[in-house]
Amino acid sequence: MTTILQLNSAARSQGANSTLLANELTAKLQSANPGATVVVRDLLADALPHLDDAILGAFFTPAEQRTPEQAAIHARSEALINELQAADIIVIGAPLYNFGVSTQLKAYFDWIARAGITFRYTESGPEGLVKGKKAFIVSARGGKYFGTPNDTQTPYLTSFLGFLGITDVSFIYAEGLAYGPDAAAAALAGAREEIAAVA
Repeated sequence: MTTILQLNSAARSQGANSTLLANELTAKLQSANPGATVVVRDLLADALPHLDDAILGAFFTPAEQRTPEQAAIHARSEALINELQAADIIVIGAPLYNFGVSTQLKAYFDWIARAGITFRYTESGPEGLVKGKKAFIVSARGGKYFGTPNDTQTPYLTSFLGFLGITDVSFIYAEGLAYGPDAAAAALAGAREEIAAVA
């Protein structure tokens, strides 16, 4: 049975276009995969702390030497990784903030990028260990950045996911949302056309 993992990473709890469109894409994917299980992780509501000494210490301390606090941190990371590994399809609602991803999504990435667990280094270079997944990125943007030097988000997400082994990645953009009501309506309509075309 198909499992769809939806990651909402907007900094707004209400009215975020990336979340709205990610919800619509997940519903479309669910209808195309009858019986699919949907897991939604709200990275704002269930905020992850940014990397610090305590978190890094937990990640790199051998199991038998971890304190109870370190064990709890490690268990939280493992739960996120297990959830990711269990998914067949990943939908990421990723608004463009200041030319990059939200701090919520970056923190999530830091908690799942674990050497020897989600990637490893080999004699021929790094190898991603999160394989066999299809990922969709839904990116809502106030301006129009796709194909310009200011779109650092697209290559970053492609590189990061590829580093973990997720190489089948499709992007759906809603750009120009801040250019006025007509432009916003057109941007959302264009994104919805792409969602409708997803098999």
